[in-house]
Amino acid sequence: MIDDLGMKGARRGGSVVSPKHANFIVTEGDDARAEDTLALAEEIRQRVKNEHGIDLEYEVELWSSK
Repeated sequence: MIDDLGMKGARRGGSVVSPKHANFIVTEGDDARAEDTLALAEEIRQRVKNEHGIDLEYEVELWSSK
């Protein structure tokens, strides 16, 4: 659904919907902020709700390079 909405590559600050897999939000660079990622996720959820009438739920996985 996210791909169908044309959201691959959608960006908020340093956060971007993956151009390969639309169900992933990735961060790029040092300017990536959690609030940008959350805002982008909410934009996705709202658009899916408006266009398809479906409430997406979060499935959160935190990855760290450390």
